[in-house]
Amino acid sequence: MTTFVLVHGAWHGPWAWDRLTPLLHRAGARTVTPALTLEADTGLHDHVREVVTALDATAGADDLVLVGHSYAGLVVRQAADQRPGAVRHVVLVDGWAGRDGASMFGLAPRGFADAVRAAARAGADGRQVPAPPPASFGVTDPHDADRLARRLRPQPLRSFTEATRLSGAVDRIPGTAVYCRPLTYPFDRLGTAIGYRPIPLDGPHDIMLTHPRALADLLLHPQVLRFGIEKLED
Repeated sequence: MTTFVLVHGAWHGPWAWDRLTPLLHRAGARTVTPALTLEADTGLHDHVREVVTALDATAGADDLVLVGHSYAGLVVRQAADQRPGAVRHVVLVDGWAGRDGASMFGLAPRGFADAVRAAARAGADGRQVPAPPPASFGVTDPHDADRLARRLRPQPLRSFTEATRLSGAVDRIPGTAVYCRPLTYPFDRLGTAIGYRPIPLDGPHDIMLTHPRALADLLLHPQVLRFGIEKLED
């Protein structure tokens, strides 16, 4: 049985996977959806520890796929680096990722970093970044946008500034970089740069909310889950 550990991105929570997990369960998979703490003083390394705890709780799973959306691409790679024997495959979904020392602000365009810092400075204590509007994640359906707006939470600024610490063990784990089209940021190139197979999927950044069936079908595709496959067949 495949176990998917699904890690949500910035401003989100485990609820981000609510439309995807039933589809994976129906196919016979197990899912684990850890929550990343969004308190003002938490950072990337705190989030890594939370994901490692989730991995340790799945000890014995012989078919574990670690999935990170957006910001969590950085988190899951460091978590996999710390538990390389537990993870069979890493999947990034529109995920930020880089080599040792990479951070959100180091990978993102300068304008993104400047806007995020300005938003944090405008807040109560300067340590949290207010959530962008749903349209920033590509969610435009009025019902879905209203639901998303009510659930998004401020993201700790520290999570965007801390750099990853990688030993290189994660680079021995097969990886796939799913990038959404049309592109918002160069997630295809980020994936390729770390040796992951880039696979396009038509839909917005929050594709697990808007196109859960398409994402589930891709995650369950045997060529995504198998070692040594260089190209996903049509």
